[in-house]
Amino acid sequence: MHISEGILSAPVLLGGGVLTVAGTAVGLKSIDTERIMPVAMLSAVFFVASLIHVPLGPGSIHLLLNGLLGIILGWAAFPAILIALLLQAILFQYGGIVVLGVNTVVQAFPAVLCYYVLRPGLSKGGNAQKIAGFLGGFLSVFLSSLFMALSLALTDTGFLQTAKIVVWANVPIMIIEGVVTMFAFTFILKVQPEILAWKSYWKDENHEVDE
Repeated sequence: MHISEGILSAPVLLGGGVLTVAGTAVGLKSIDTERIMPVAMLSAVFFVASLIHVPLGPGSIHLLLNGLLGIILGWAAFPAILIALLLQAILFQYGGIVVLGVNTVVQAFPAVLCYYVLRPGLSKGGNAQKIAGFLGGFLSVFLSSLFMALSLALTDTGFLQTAKIVVWANVPIMIIEGVVTMFAFTFILKVQPEILAWKSYWKDENHEVDE
């Protein structure tokens, strides 16, 4: 889900750059020495996952996993996604440097939103936790599609039809992302729960976290 260079207007590019700088600054402040490795690993996972394209009809789709990064890392998803997108732009010419800010916001901001909205459900056990994990994957792609469509629409109303197509074309990947995120989150919760950003919040606030 990359927007190429030469499409967006200057105000949209500037707005995306400002928001990315702000989000990355907040994300970097949330990363301590113990979380550097998990952030780096998940950034690499995001980098690789979005390079694997699966044919679907006349086009193709690919995983984003921004929802997984969001519900695990919180604000740290911003720098993680920024680095992955920067490497993709430099090494594979996906997106571009000029549009890097907008592409980062499109994928990182929904990840952070899912972190805050779904955190109560993620802290519970059983089906509630699985549903929250699924929604983390589904909603992150849905919101990313909307933000991408909004970026196009704000640039030129002539992109409105394209913006609608962007949203509908990503419906299959929303479902796939939901399932993948649910299983990945459940697995991580069992084997390495200490990397989850929301666990420290609930402990700091004296909430109980169901394993």
